[in-house]
Amino acid sequence: MTTEPSTATATASEGLRRLCGGAVHLPGDPGYDAARVPWNVAVQQLPAAVVYPASADEVVEVVRAASAAGLRVAPQGTGHNAGPLGDLTDTVLVRTSAMREVTVDAASRTARVGAGALWIDVVDAVAPFGLAALHGSSPDVGVVGYSLGGGIGWYARALGMATNSVTAVELVTADGRLVRADAEHEPDLFWAVRGGGGNFGVVTAMEFRLYPIETAYAGMLVWDRKDAEKVLRAWARWTVDAPDEVTTAFRILQLPPFEEIPAPVRGRQLAMINGAVLGDDATAEALLAELRALEPEIDTFARVPSASLVRLHMDPEGPTPGVTATSVLGELSDEAIDAFLAMTGDGTSQSLLAAELRQLGGALARPHAGAGALPMLHGQFVLFGVAIAATPEMATAGHADTQALVAAMAPWANGRQYLNFLEESGDPSTGYDAASYSRLQSLNALMDPHGTVVANHRVSADNQITLPTQR
Repeated sequence: MTTEPSTATATASEGLRRLCGGAVHLPGDPGYDAARVPWNVAVQQLPAAVVYPASADEVVEVVRAASAAGLRVAPQGTGHNAGPLGDLTDTVLVRTSAMREVTVDAASRTARVGAGALWIDVVDAVAPFGLAALHGSSPDVGVVGYSLGGGIGWYARALGMATNSVTAVELVTADGRLVRADAEHEPDLFWAVRGGGGNFGVVTAMEFRLYPIETAYAGMLVWDRKDAEKVLRAWARWTVDAPDEVTTAFRILQLPPFEEIPAPVRGRQLAMINGAVLGDDATAEALLAELRALEPEIDTFARVPSASLVRLHMDPEGPTPGVTATSVLGELSDEAIDAFLAMTGDGTSQSLLAAELRQLGGALARPHAGAGALPMLHGQFVLFGVAIAATPEMATAGHADTQALVAAMAPWANGRQYLNFLEESGDPSTGYDAASYSRLQSLNALMDPHGTVVANHRVSADNQITLPTQR
């Protein structure tokens, strides 16, 4: 359900027009409808105003002006996970897409990015130095939102989540102060933003570690969906003892008949394993031998530039309408595999574009030294289902099918959530252990007592901790 801004809100919003050099859009303005649309165009956002700051100083002005007018602020880079933001009719949407600068310090192996930087911006900037960032599986995801909420990519089982490679964050607090948080300054805030999401201010810049990864042994193995059962059972066994150097995902795909999809897989139903190995060719080939013995129809695993991994998953680029559902699995037993295949395997009929199981464990399963609010991920796999929602009818079917997939796998879920994948309103406490969530609540109450900053998974005293059930 969407609502129009009240007269009082509209009047308050008018006072923002002078900000950001005039890069402000209010309801009824010619540019408002285009400005309010997130990356996931299936999500309807009706904010009181949309502003495009070009600097940290402009963000300060926006936050102070919005607060003085009785409005909230919601920072948004791309809008990949916009659904949980909720009603924005009393909220200024702060679009940071104009702040895309990337600076690389190759000597210290660090990068500094503006709040609107995308992962493709970083990957392209660091590759000439033989370096890699802990980027995600999609090139047009925003660095800041991804990193604040965790961040699991193709190096995750070896190097952990991106959030724990963050070395500094600069942000504007709810009371309009520009602060820098790092290991020596604002240590409580620095702890909170590394995994606590966008709850503690509007980030204007972020700094993080880079890694000397010039190449990786990476690619995909592809079978027809009729082979999904043998492939999934073998992969599930293989993941149990897989070393930290390898990170993979299993997916069942139903690809549309679009011209941009390569002809050999266009319009087909497939089973796929993709991922990366941080090791020499001989080590990687030995690791993959068991999976290659299943005789994939397509095998692209090879030594490739690390920069190519940002598109390995073939995630859609550009605004896309979609519906998703997710959970974290504590195990993938034979019975769990049966349930997964009963929903998605050969002969089934549903609307899912992809049903994915992303491998956890390794470094993700161990507390990261000096970590923030999210030191590790509990569980063996992240389950993720996605369907295209180009029409209301497709959205309805996709919602039903993604929810049905998660419900079918519920007996093997551990009660936790990886919030970066949770694209609908839910209980944010499921992303954390009880002590960390309680600390996040206390810090949020101290820093933003009036609820000025709106995050997509809001940490507040109203969201009580629910201890997860373990299986």
